[in-house]
Amino acid sequence: MASQTLRVALGPVIYRVERPWGDLPVGRGLVSDVACDARGHVFVLIRRDTYVDSDAPAVIELAPDGNRLAAWGGREVADGHMLALALDGRVFVVDRDAHQIVVFDRHGKQIGALGERHTPNAPFNHPSGVAIAPWGDVYVADGYGAHRIHRFAADFTPLGTWGEPGAGPGQFSTPHSLWCTEDGRVLVTDRENDRVQAFDRNGAFLDAWGGYYRAMDVFENASGIYVTDQVPRLSLLAPDGSRIGVCRPVLNGAHGVWVDTAGRIYLAELNPTRITRLVPDPG
Repeated sequence: MASQTLRVALGPVIYRVERPWGDLPVGRGLVSDVACDARGHVFVLIRRDTYVDSDAPAVIELAPDGNRLAAWGGREVADGHMLALALDGRVFVVDRDAHQIVVFDRHGKQIGALGERHTPNAPFNHPSGVAIAPWGDVYVADGYGAHRIHRFAADFTPLGTWGEPGAGPGQFSTPHSLWCTEDGRVLVTDRENDRVQAFDRNGAFLDAWGGYYRAMDVFENASGIYVTDQVPRLSLLAPDGSRIGVCRPVLNGAHGVWVDTAGRIYLAELNPTRITRLVPDPG
């Protein structure tokens, strides 16, 4: 048990730091991402070496109190990198080195996929992130072997691709993750360019927000836009990209971030591998 309780401030809210949080497997892969559904269930993605940990689960489902409810995906996912949840309960997992987005139902049964499995450039080349837009489209950051964003309709029909290597507007150096906002924008963490770029839903460049050392993940809710980087730092932004608050809630940078409907912030840490949870602390 921790001898002291840490607190951080992010804008006007003070949070109590809880770590490690949740019943997660020990020594069987690394915590790579986290997402929460409307019930408060927490889905944690475990990144593993499929040659060594072939029977280890890829997704751990936790109750709001952190107790384990289910574990699945070990056979279907080779190299889980990021995940996203659709409003209908589907779970989209980025299987980076299999060049595919694997789609599960809420119970862990595979029901679909984007991309041809174990086939580079069909169309993905080591994809890094996925987001489901409020308007139904699916966006994929093709960040490790390519420098582009793919857009698909809700039925997975391809709608277009944008991006190229570079540091100019609309160019990328590891587009690592992305989020689709309620006002119709697509936000992309352009990791090695140390920034977040904003596009319209068709891929037209809108803006770029710099000052992030290796921007990792982005999330939006009614409180603002959350960005993690490897300073390590968690930033809260206004819709125009101006900073509302900054804190240092983890040791070495969060690879993934999500906020549940109660305002609790979940941070996926690779090193040390765990979930850190930030709980609003009125005291």
